[in-house]
Amino acid sequence: MNYTEKLDQLLSSYQMHYQNLRSLHWNIKGNAFFELHLKYEELYTRTQVIIDDLAERILSIGETPSSQFSVYMKNSLISENPIITDGKNGVSYVLEAQRTLLGLEREILNLSGEADDEGTNALMSDLIREKEKTNWMFRAYLG
Repeated sequence: MNYTEKLDQLLSSYQMHYQNLRSLHWNIKGNAFFELHLKYEELYTRTQVIIDDLAERILSIGETPSSQFSVYMKNSLISENPIITDGKNGVSYVLEAQRTLLGLEREILNLSGEADDEGTNALMSDLIREKEKTNWMFRAYLG
């Protein structure tokens, strides 16, 4: 799979992650409701921006981004979640999903570097840096 196909796989994975985050936001219960309800909203709002950035990057390099949910489900490295209501389980999902996304972003960073695609390289570097920081915070939350 070349890096443009990997970019589309990343787009699919973020689309699935976005829907999982919406579900977490809607269904959270318990003592951490207020805190996590807001955090999940922050995450899915940021994910919307990332999805748009990825699709536009794919278009910028002359390819067509996938736009059907059936394709997202097939190509995503992230699966659809069952309904999660527990805060620790929800944060554990976020951390695991972000680890998956981070792995794919690092792979694309290497491939786009070999292809001398500085725009994709810069986008991946920004996403990696952001995710490394939030993963540290989620690990701290889980103790």
